[in-house]
Amino acid sequence: MLVRTLLRHGLLAALLALAACASRPGAEVLGSVSTPVPAGAKVVTVYVATTRALDPATGLFTNRRAPRTNFAEYTISVPPNHVSGQIEWPDGNPDPARSFVVLRQRPLSSAEFQARIAPGASKRRTGVFIHGFNVNFQEALFQRAQMSVDAGVIGVPVLFAWPSAGSLTKYVGDKDAVTASRDSLAEVLEMVARGRQKGEILVLGHSMGGWLTAETLRQLRLTGHGDVLGKLEVVLADPDVDVDVFRSQLAVIGKLQPPLSVLVARDDVALRISSVVAGDRQRVGNLDVNDPRVQAAAHQYGVKVIDTTNISSGDGINHSRFAKLSATLARQAEHGGVQNAGAFVFNSVGTVVSSPFKLVGHAIGGE
Repeated sequence: MLVRTLLRHGLLAALLALAACASRPGAEVLGSVSTPVPAGAKVVTVYVATTRALDPATGLFTNRRAPRTNFAEYTISVPPNHVSGQIEWPDGNPDPARSFVVLRQRPLSSAEFQARIAPGASKRRTGVFIHGFNVNFQEALFQRAQMSVDAGVIGVPVLFAWPSAGSLTKYVGDKDAVTASRDSLAEVLEMVARGRQKGEILVLGHSMGGWLTAETLRQLRLTGHGDVLGKLEVVLADPDVDVDVFRSQLAVIGKLQPPLSVLVARDDVALRISSVVAGDRQRVGNLDVNDPRVQAAAHQYGVKVIDTTNISSGDGINHSRFAKLSATLARQAEHGGVQNAGAFVFNSVGTVVSSPFKLVGHAIGGE
């Protein structure tokens, strides 16, 4: 039935191409290396909170669900030849001169994690990234490091990693796994918010991670933690969320300041497939900012809907443009960004343009 439906929508070829992509990075890329870091490399420490279970034999996080939140830190070297928006994956033996490599890693207790992320003179700001569907741990970890280096903002990079199975065929299982992670993400956002002020925390949820983020914001509001919401700047990139579900979430969350941002793209193939799987239900990440109903809803619910269709995408399915926009998003968060709700457009060089085409942003560094 699904195959026939995908054929009818002309999406089967895209799904097969996605399944036939080059082999993905295995756990071997997480092995620590002792090779000296070359001049020009950048080193970043990512603080991880995860609902993935830890394999005691290997010390690696798996795709099994943990009964409680686990914490860890990974120090990663990014090579001198790094291209903004990309990850230079190790090929064979990890070499810090050519690829991302892990220099050090260690598990943390909850108290140690809290101490590491606590605000200080050079780390008032922090960014929390929540990955999406079909992402394994090493992909999420290196992507978080990539975004931190590209943004070039001094702060604390945090990754919230939920137990995605890392498989195209496990969509329903991933949806259950991400749902089971709501309490944990709420706990982590409360930890990050301690001691920080308004606007010092950037939260970026991608794809199915956008659904988890919205659900967690709703939960924080319902449980009387509006003080946490007041410290966040939230970006949902390509959110894999039913439009009506999102409307009900926003009704509880209320208007945030700065406004919640939603990055959308009309040509996102992954979300078109998700829509088909859901019975032709519109996904938020596929909204058209030119639709007057979308523009009216943006003002009604106090959100910024930003079209990213003009940005080039290197993944073949137009579902990962946010990785190229990390520098822009971080800069806008640091300098107040676009403060008004409404519908906006990123042009091809990453400048936010709003009707009637008044420039209110900055170009992406390195593009």
